[in-house]
Amino acid sequence: MDFSFSEEQTLLQDSIEKFIQNDYSFERRQAIVQEEAGFSRDNWRAFAELGWFGVPFSEADGGFGGTAIESMIMCEQFGKGLVVEPFLATVVLAGGALKIAGNAAQKQQYLASVIDGSLQGALAFAEPQGRFNLADLTTTATQSDSGYVLNGYKAVVLNGPAADFLVVSARTSGAQRDADGVSLFIVPADAPGISRRDYPTVDAFSASEITFSDVALDADALLGELGNGLPVIEQVVDEGILAVGSEAVGCMEVLYKDTVEYCKTREQFGQPIGKFQVLQHRMVDMFMEHEQAKSLMFMAAMRMDEGYGEQAKKAVSAFKVQVGKSGRFVGQNAIQLHGGMGMTEELNIGHYFKRLTMIDTLFGNVDFHLKRFGEL
Repeated sequence: MDFSFSEEQTLLQDSIEKFIQNDYSFERRQAIVQEEAGFSRDNWRAFAELGWFGVPFSEADGGFGGTAIESMIMCEQFGKGLVVEPFLATVVLAGGALKIAGNAAQKQQYLASVIDGSLQGALAFAEPQGRFNLADLTTTATQSDSGYVLNGYKAVVLNGPAADFLVVSARTSGAQRDADGVSLFIVPADAPGISRRDYPTVDAFSASEITFSDVALDADALLGELGNGLPVIEQVVDEGILAVGSEAVGCMEVLYKDTVEYCKTREQFGQPIGKFQVLQHRMVDMFMEHEQAKSLMFMAAMRMDEGYGEQAKKAVSAFKVQVGKSGRFVGQNAIQLHGGMGMTEELNIGHYFKRLTMIDTLFGNVDFHLKRFGEL
């Protein structure tokens, strides 16, 4: 099979790669995460000006008509730079829900502003009792004279502190774990009745615990069909898995390459430790784990491009399992081969491993996706 990129895809890859090399060093990244927002608003505006936010969306929606391949390319490069700007939360998750289920008015109001960088969003879908089950919801939306009243609690809402709007999953009918009766709503982040507890995640991103208490919504806040929101959430989350999995592949590439370079210079017993055969074998294993994850990344992206269905779901779950296993192996060995330095805040190795660890648990861990793959 031909895995070479088209000219446009290569240009996209090169533009992000050059930005990270020239303007997103590890030291610069560490300064950015100390800013009040937890990311650089200047970078966010630059991303918008470069057109990166429009890549995943159709030309009819004001985007550039990119596919899952383009999203994969972008996120892999973001992973290499440990980019903390909320591309995943705003463009892939919140923007993805609007792309799939939004009507013309909603796309005009929100999606156009996501593409031009003037609005940020977040997908509020996870609840503590859910255990990765997207249908397990205690948050409810009851119909009122003017629309809906939203009550409930959402955990680990990525980019919650900076979001201008939220896409919230809530139960409008049925029992707590029923597949039917799940609906999506677009909620202004500053709506009366919303309270947040913001916090940094272990990998230097930002998230919120959000409580909704009698939040009044207009009828046009409904995103997609009433009671049929679960398929939308499933597709958005699978697109999110492809994005963070691609990011993990980028992280793994940096880790194994930096480890090889370090082992060429770190001396022990009068010679570089890279000359010890047992460590050479370890580094080869790291390379192989990265390549296996990258191969499944290509497969998952191509399956998603063919159309979202059972084959795409299987490929995404297989990719997530491999990312979890490979990320842990590569990260742990990178730290071990760097010795005590691998644990320091000043060195990038530990920060890449933190990101890989978080990606392993995002949207379902290895055990969850092994089970899902078997069921499919």
